[in-house]
Amino acid sequence: MAEETKNKRNLLRSSGIVAGLTMVSRVFGLVRDMVVAYFFGASAGADAFFMAFRIPNLFRRLFAEGAFAQSFVPVLNEYRNKQPAEVVRKLISRVSGTLGVCLLVLTVLGVIAAEYVMRAFAPGFLYHGDVEKLGLAIDMLRLTFPYLLLISMTAFAGAVLNTFGRFAVPAFTPVLLNLSLILCAVFLRPHLEQPVMALAWAVLIAGVAQLTFQLPFLARENLLAVPRVDFNDPGVRRVMALMLPAMFGASVGQINLLLDAVLASFLETGSLSWLWYADRLFELPLALFGIAIATVLLPGLSADHASESPAAFSATLNWAIRLIVLLGIPATVTLVFLSEALITTLFFYGEMTQRDVNMASLALSAYGVGLFAQMLVKILLPGYFARQDTSTPVRYGVIALVSNMALNLILIWHLHHVGLALATSISGFINAGLLFFGLRRIGVLQLDSGWWRFLGQVLVANLVMFGAIYIMTPEQWFSYALLERIALMLLICGAGALIYAASLLLVGIRIRQLVR
Repeated sequence: MAEETKNKRNLLRSSGIVAGLTMVSRVFGLVRDMVVAYFFGASAGADAFFMAFRIPNLFRRLFAEGAFAQSFVPVLNEYRNKQPAEVVRKLISRVSGTLGVCLLVLTVLGVIAAEYVMRAFAPGFLYHGDVEKLGLAIDMLRLTFPYLLLISMTAFAGAVLNTFGRFAVPAFTPVLLNLSLILCAVFLRPHLEQPVMALAWAVLIAGVAQLTFQLPFLARENLLAVPRVDFNDPGVRRVMALMLPAMFGASVGQINLLLDAVLASFLETGSLSWLWYADRLFELPLALFGIAIATVLLPGLSADHASESPAAFSATLNWAIRLIVLLGIPATVTLVFLSEALITTLFFYGEMTQRDVNMASLALSAYGVGLFAQMLVKILLPGYFARQDTSTPVRYGVIALVSNMALNLILIWHLHHVGLALATSISGFINAGLLFFGLRRIGVLQLDSGWWRFLGQVLVANLVMFGAIYIMTPEQWFSYALLERIALMLLICGAGALIYAASLLLVGIRIRQLVR
């Protein structure tokens, strides 16, 4: 029991580190998006860049942060617990070499076939006869596609460091991408014939910087092994066997977002940008809470499974779900209610128009409806992957993806880009429900006592918080200057957080007791 308590405290401490550094990264990300909005707004050039960046980002999630990390970490954890250090280094060497050569081939093909890739992913550009925007997007894709190789190897290094309990460096690494985009938008943009191309160059520069940044930390832990290509290595074959189905199961949300972008290319100019800016704000609480907890949850669950401790496995899942309920519901309420205020505060200046703000805020509200579900998906998936079960999430992911596609085609006619965001949220609830009841059905997740009482207490606290921010929020955000908007937003969010914390205490939830 003492060992289990110690493990949970370590998980909580690690979650705090990841969440804190993720917050730093997301703050820089917001500054980045503010800079991009100021210089490029929701123009055709911005649409082209967002599509050119989204394509390698999808493959990154498929090959690296999604499927690969979820498949590699349990195997590496098992090797770490049961094999000598030299065997672990050999696994790292063989997996990095094999993954690297596969990604190199895909990257070369992507650069060579950039025109055909862009035509496939942005058919709406051709549909509208916007040849100039299509050409610009193709040129950008040739610069951004190598980011797939660089950031995937960065994610591999991060997965190794996470497995060995070094969470800080991988959590900080995304800051380098945001800094690169900010600096290139400000300083490189004026020197290019097509100013928006500065953003594509920034992505390529960031990929090199992020990978280089992590290598010394691997060397310090004696984990920097020379890559070797070996498709026949038993560890490599196990990772590949787990990875192939997980490539889909872990990335359903990203595939849904890409489908949104494909359909949005048929809508009016600006639709891709509106969805992008909304998604950026949506990703902030998702990364801060959902992804941060999931990042440290997978190694913990893998260790529980390797030690054959089903009670500890279930307790870890219960702990994570309670935290998501505690943090995810107020984040969802805030994101939906303050969507226009948030978009206005962050993006309403420079090239962004009031109509752009209105359109992006509607998309943010629609995405926000599904925030809690997407957080739940993030922390339920490790419950399968830690047990090296990648096929079940695939089945559920197929259902969620098909549902999203059907809802996209239904909702886009009347709600346009907002319908695409709403379809993503609904499919998120479908995916979360299937994953949750799937874990319950196989007996892996046993809910602790007092769950209904806990949910009631959290809902009451959220109602109090919502009433408070409703009273404090003014109707016309456009009438305030930038600094006034920022100060008012910080005041409302800070007061809302304090009122929520006080309400939790009043209804009987003790945070320290929950942690214990």
